Amino acid sequence: MFETKETEKEILLQIIQGDELALEKIYKSYSPGLYGHLLRLVKSVPQTEEILQDVFLKVWEYRASIDPEKSFRAFLFKIAENKAYDFFRKASRDKTLQAELITLSTVNYMAFEEFLANEEKSALLEKAINELPPQRQQVFRLCKLEGKSYREVSELLNISQSTISDHIVKATKAIRAHMESYPNILLGLAMIIWLIS
Repeated sequence: MFETKETEKEILLQIIQGDELALEKIYKSYSPGLYGHLLRLVKSVPQTEEILQDVFLKVWEYRASIDPEKSFRAFLFKIAENKAYDFFRKASRDKTLQAELITLSTVNYMAFEEFLANEEKSALLEKAINELPPQRQQVFRLCKLEGKSYREVSELLNISQSTISDHIVKATKAIRAHMESYPNILLGLAMIIWLIS
């Protein structure tokens, strides 16, 4: 996880003592995963980047409350989720931000359609989907390709919405793994699937 032999605990102790370099090490270690998590929550790249910076500023501000004996990841992700909820509270009061999110959602669906319109990319995606177990394949097609809601698919297939969510998570992971040998295509597909989740 870290470039040196330092343990996370040692680095956290350095942060508590006010070492900014230690904070940078933690940032490099956790920011990629945290970025993806936040992007799935807020579905906006600029807002995700802003929240990500806010999270680590908060870590620095409250560094004295870090407990090196407890899970730092849990501590970090809790701050991130609180920041995401703050964002949604703000959006509920901000008509301009609401309009921006609605526009972003529309653009992302259009991007997914454009992705599928490319013959090579569409064929790769189809091959990856065909390798999924039958029900997972069906759920993915209905939700992601046909645009049906979890509730509609739940009623159609007579399965719970939590089961549908589980299928989508596992299908997306399998598809990404299948397409890892196509990094440029994988990045575009992964971003789009996250954004329309």
